Amino acid sequence: MNKLTIVTDYIDSPLGIFEFKASEHGITQAIFCGDISSNDKASINTNNITDNCKKQLKEYFAGTRQVFDLPLDPKGTDFQQSVWTCLSNIPFGETFSYKDIAKQLNKPKASQAVGGANGRNPITLIVPCHRVIGANGSLTGYAGGIERKLWLLNHEGVSLESTKDSANLNIDNVINLRQAKTEFLA
Repeated sequence: MNKLTIVTDYIDSPLGIFEFKASEHGITQAIFCGDISSNDKASINTNNITDNCKKQLKEYFAGTRQVFDLPLDPKGTDFQQSVWTCLSNIPFGETFSYKDIAKQLNKPKASQAVGGANGRNPITLIVPCHRVIGANGSLTGYAGGIERKLWLLNHEGVSLESTKDSANLNIDNVINLRQAKTEFLA
C-alpha cells in the first residue's frame, strides 16, 4: 500500500504565520500556526497544489481574490464533510448562522452539531468557517481567536452591529498563537 505524501508550506500573513498542507489530491489542512521553528522551515516541501495555494492566499490577503479555487482533501465524518461543503458555499463578504447551515442540511435542530463540525474544519480560511456567526448576529468563537475572525470579516467588508466589544479586541493578542483546533488535526 502506498503511503500518502503530505507536503507543507507557510506564508506570513497579516494575522501571523499561516501553515498549509496538501496531499497529491488537495489541501488537507490550513491553520494559523503562530511561529515556525527552524525544524518547520527545514521541513518545507511543496507541490503544485501548495504553490497555487500560496499564490491564492497572498491574493486574498492583498484584497484581489474573493474565491479560492483549490482542490481540497479534508478528512472528517460524512456529517463534517457536509458542513464543510456548506461553509465553502458561503460567499465572500456574507455571513451565515449555524442555524442557517443546519437548515441547508435539512437538519434544522442540528445547530450545535454544525458548530462542532465548524470548529473541526481543518482548512481554515479556504473553507471559510470565519463566516459563521450566531443566529442573533453575534461574533461567536473561532479557533484562530476572535480577533482573527473579526479581522477576516472586516477584510471581507462585513460589519457586525453586535460587536460592541470589538474595540477591546487587538490582533496582537493572537498573531503569534497557534490555532486551538490543532488537537483535532492529524
